[in-house]
Amino acid sequence: MADWIQGRGELMTAESVGDVLWSPDLVKQKRAGYTVEDVLNLPDDAPRVELADGVLTVVPSPTGGHQRINWRLVGWLDQHLPDGFEPQMAVGVMVDHDFTLEPDALILHSPVDLDHHFFQPEQVVAVIEIVSPGTRRRDRLVKPALYAAAGIPHYWRIEQDPLHVFAYDLVGDSYRLVADATEQLVLSKPFEIVLPIRDITP
Repeated sequence: MADWIQGRGELMTAESVGDVLWSPDLVKQKRAGYTVEDVLNLPDDAPRVELADGVLTVVPSPTGGHQRINWRLVGWLDQHLPDGFEPQMAVGVMVDHDFTLEPDALILHSPVDLDHHFFQPEQVVAVIEIVSPGTRRRDRLVKPALYAAAGIPHYWRIEQDPLHVFAYDLVGDSYRLVADATEQLVLSKPFEIVLPIRDITP
């Protein structure tokens, strides 16, 4: 996994922290020695990162269109989810002590302590990834496998141009496609939902 991250992801670069440039410890990167504790203790203005097998990688910055889909989706969910569920964006999932992931959006069981950036898999109802050209392999293959291994029950993948939503349920140890939509997403799990795709289209 670390080989893929180093080959396909973006290696961490220096970031400004006040008057000091923050950058990862190159020795720790080479040794794959980073831990979840290190990620939790990053400075507030460090970039969003994912941890895989001790290696930190920057989460690529999304495009404006990608972000608009995400804003509209989370806003729609916030208005339509039943009690007991909480939509969030720009927060992470602590898959295990070696892996953290940063989905585009997720749905949590509520009530939830919103003072945290990372949430445990058992708190997560569904993870949502919006596929961009630079994240196709990760969003279609790598991340679903990690989310499934963590036991997260639902995974949604949103393809762009044209907008197409694929919804998966966890069956055994892998995801099974249960719905895909270009006009209206209709689901009965984990709640009844009828999502008009036009409502989240930029």
